[in-house]
Amino acid sequence: MSEVEELIQEVSGYLKPEDVEHIQRAVELSKTAHQGQFRQSGEAYVTHPIAVARILTQLHLDTQAIIAALLHDVVEDTEITATDIASQFGKPVADVVEGLSKIDKLKFETVADAQAENFRKMLLAMARDVRVILIKLADRLHNMRTLGSVPPAKSARIAKETLEIYAPIANRLGLNDIFHELEDLSFRYLHPNRYNVLAKALKAARGNRPEVIGKIQDAIRLRLAENHIQAEVKGREKHLYGIYLKMQAKSLTFSQVLDIYGFRVLVKDVNACYIALGLLHGLYKPIPGKFKDYIAIPKANGYQSLHTTLFGPYGTPIEVQIRTEEMARVADAGVASHWLYKTGETQINELHVKTHQWLQSLLESLSQSGDSVEFLEHLKIDLFPDEVYVFTPQGKILSLPRGATTVDFAYSVHTDIGNRCVAAKVNFELVPLRTELNNGDRVEIITAPHAHPNPAWLSFVVTSKARSQIRHTLKTMHQEESAALGERLLNQALQALGKKLAEIDDASWDKLIRESSAKSRQEIFTDIGLGRSLNTVIARKLAMVTEDSSLQAAASKGIITILGTEGMAVQFGKCCMPIPGDPIIGVIKSGQGLVVHTHDCQTLRKGKTTSDDWLDVAWDKNINKLFEVNIKLIVANQRGVLAKVATAIAEADSNIENVNFSSEGDYTALYFTLQVNNRIHLANVMRNLRLIPEVTRITRVKNAPPSGQVKQQ
Repeated sequence: MSEVEELIQEVSGYLKPEDVEHIQRAVELSKTAHQGQFRQSGEAYVTHPIAVARILTQLHLDTQAIIAALLHDVVEDTEITATDIASQFGKPVADVVEGLSKIDKLKFETVADAQAENFRKMLLAMARDVRVILIKLADRLHNMRTLGSVPPAKSARIAKETLEIYAPIANRLGLNDIFHELEDLSFRYLHPNRYNVLAKALKAARGNRPEVIGKIQDAIRLRLAENHIQAEVKGREKHLYGIYLKMQAKSLTFSQVLDIYGFRVLVKDVNACYIALGLLHGLYKPIPGKFKDYIAIPKANGYQSLHTTLFGPYGTPIEVQIRTEEMARVADAGVASHWLYKTGETQINELHVKTHQWLQSLLESLSQSGDSVEFLEHLKIDLFPDEVYVFTPQGKILSLPRGATTVDFAYSVHTDIGNRCVAAKVNFELVPLRTELNNGDRVEIITAPHAHPNPAWLSFVVTSKARSQIRHTLKTMHQEESAALGERLLNQALQALGKKLAEIDDASWDKLIRESSAKSRQEIFTDIGLGRSLNTVIARKLAMVTEDSSLQAAASKGIITILGTEGMAVQFGKCCMPIPGDPIIGVIKSGQGLVVHTHDCQTLRKGKTTSDDWLDVAWDKNINKLFEVNIKLIVANQRGVLAKVATAIAEADSNIENVNFSSEGDYTALYFTLQVNNRIHLANVMRNLRLIPEVTRITRVKNAPPSGQVKQQ
């Protein structure tokens, strides 16, 4: 029987005769379109779309999906257009085919850019119709099955992409069989030697195991039957890549991994699942901490089952999964169970809601990402296989990737909660925002109206939504704050020329915008604030004044006032850490904005900038902001001295940001990073510290102590 005949036989088993006729017409069109085209293996190209369609028949996908699979390459590789497909098979089929076509008409600088943009396009189409990704996964599965005819370098690249993107997506959509096969095939081409060694060892081990497996199966069946539980019990085959990962993660040998026997128990309903669990725990002792209830709290991809690990005969560990028939269907077909079993089951409906929410979060991440490569990075982060389940204060369960922090939780609740987050409580106790969450944690987020994301959060958040939202908000804030600073700098330069910003007419602005290729005044302000354009040059153009040395001198006489509310547009040099009261000077750094240093900053004077690049800046009289400052104390090594120092700092209304120390014989050097309002506040703190008898010396330091001499506390 030919592949076409097998395909027709398979679809005839669950589709109407008129639908089968449409599929036969699509087969003929695919044959005609791909005539004369061949795969790298030498086979006629049409064998590929037919094979993809046959993979989808195992999921019992509908007629439109099967036709789209048969025609998924014709728009890209032949003269047939999407309009032609729409006229013959309808617009929904044409839309799915369009979503599957690569963007190969555009030119990209790198392969990574092209790959990222294709994923971006595919996932946009997937959000409109999930069948796009189901066909794409079937397409990738068949390509992986026939990867042997592809050159090694290319096959390794395709296998890596499959392992990083396609296999996790299959897992996320609950397509268990496709997920495991994609992983095993990727493993085969990425690590051929390891794959062959493990495959050979597994084949040999199978021959030695039937007796033990049969004995355990019989014992489980007998115990359940004695208690009137109807059940199907079968051994669960481990897949190669799973064995390899377990060997790596737990430093186990192959024989140790294979000593763990897996079984699956199928029962009629949820009550029977829990009764069977109790009976098996009575038959074999459960291993503590190895029980997971995915029925009460399903995985994000809809997977439900009870997992337990038992001490079997001769001390052999046994892994058992207990589930109902319906749960088994969802576990095998995942989101595709919508087409496979249209029974209106609650769990399947919930699965589609969760899938829709996940796709919407991907779209949100897509809209926030600056480019396709950044989006691809977010996608990879989001495709974590392991999850933790945590509770909101109202008792709602949220699923997060393993390693997620309280900030990830805040963004998963709502973007505004994440952006305004200032503190968190886990199980009613205040914890740092970088705290990783565990299963069952109750998490409460504390917000403040004027709070905003901290760039440091990017170093510990793990979800793509949190990462993309933080980057987007910071980028927006930076541009807004830079624009405000740029406006002030331009106004200062205009005042030196005897003009005011309000006096510049629209015609002058329009001319400047045309000449600078900017899109708006706001963009010009932002460029000035970020140091991409000089305020003096822009001021002369707006005021229509010719360049003159006396005007240049005049333009540099204005003073910029530091208000403390400029946000990221104004930065304070980490080298000298200026605080209000210090004489200061400013430098515009391209892409960073205005950086403020103390007058005596050695780093500034030794750097590449010259005095011509410096700006006169001064502290605003009413500045109200906390600034970081470093101080060094030499203290006698006596019990309780650190507590005395911390108390003295607190009594002076200062916060401790960081403490380091290094031993110097009978004395210890303590390095504190404190938060103070100004030099007067710092003087009060130092006065308090001098009253402590054990403190022998105290100084302000404008550079961090050498890392080799300091231990983090």
